[in-house]
Amino acid sequence: MSDMIVPDKVPNEFVASTGMLERRLRFVKSALLDTFFVFYSVIVLQRAVYYRFILDLRDFPFSWSQIGMVLALSTVAGFLWTFSRTSLSCRLFGISKNDKITKWTVEIFAWFLFDITFIAGWIVTRISIISLFSPDGIQGAERLFSALFHPQFGIFDDALFAMIETIYIALVATLISIPLTLLVSFFTARNLMKDSKITFVIYYVLRILLNFIRSIEPLIWAVIFSVWVGIGPFAGMIALLVHTIASNAKLYSEAIESIEPGPVEAISATGANKVQIVWHAVVPQIVLPFLSFTIYRWDINVRMATIIGLVGGGGIGNLLMQYQGLARWREVGLIVIMIAFVVWVMDYLSARIRESIY
Repeated sequence: MSDMIVPDKVPNEFVASTGMLERRLRFVKSALLDTFFVFYSVIVLQRAVYYRFILDLRDFPFSWSQIGMVLALSTVAGFLWTFSRTSLSCRLFGISKNDKITKWTVEIFAWFLFDITFIAGWIVTRISIISLFSPDGIQGAERLFSALFHPQFGIFDDALFAMIETIYIALVATLISIPLTLLVSFFTARNLMKDSKITFVIYYVLRILLNFIRSIEPLIWAVIFSVWVGIGPFAGMIALLVHTIASNAKLYSEAIESIEPGPVEAISATGANKVQIVWHAVVPQIVLPFLSFTIYRWDINVRMATIIGLVGGGGIGNLLMQYQGLARWREVGLIVIMIAFVVWVMDYLSARIRESIY
């Protein structure tokens, strides 16, 4: 009898420990987010609203000791707020109380956070309707758009070659990313990695790493790799490749997490190993979403490839930057028209291919 009880007892203990670990992680995440909310609110109110709006100071006073003190107080306030389980973060992570006080607290703070963010954004960006419609500004815009709508076709050959280079940068980055993203996505799917503590740790480490990579835009990656491997299409391709892997891994893993559990349970009951379960129960359910995400990402990469050329990633963006720096707006007009046309064609083809898949 004891031999029959042990196999059932171990998974139950692991499930309980995993649930406790997940609750603790939710609490820590909520406390850190509450700390950020408090710190952000104090800094925005003090620096942006008080100094800039009320005192009308253009240069904000800056003191590391003052910032450190605010951060320390925000940390204490954030953790205490999380302990009360009445904060916005607790509601976001599903650990808040279910009463009227919590509801009112969350709603009031959410509106307060939105309001001070909007006010701070208005102040920092220095929105000015007068500058937008000033006579000098309107005249400059007229000259610019006049040149853009009278393109110079003398550089068509160079622009066409640069546009083809841009398309291939996006294509190669997308194709190379597919096998790497497929491999990573299975290790970042919670439903496949929650069976043991080791796989659960791997899941969280990869998630954190991919979130960090994805948070850095391809434009920044292009700057990094243009210094690393030199200015040109290779740097642009690597920049798109890195960001594509991180972005698509999230989409792929979410598709894996949303599969029907029935086939997985049925094949598991036959005694199949983990690889067999994934191949026969998971893969058939995710082929179409994977294809759709990949095609859509190629569409995105074509657009991004035109931008990363501005910082040394090669392609049409590099040519655009050259003529823009020389203020040759008629040449810029031709390049803009070509970019708009290619992006429109890619968007149309991507939509049609994804429709045909489904």
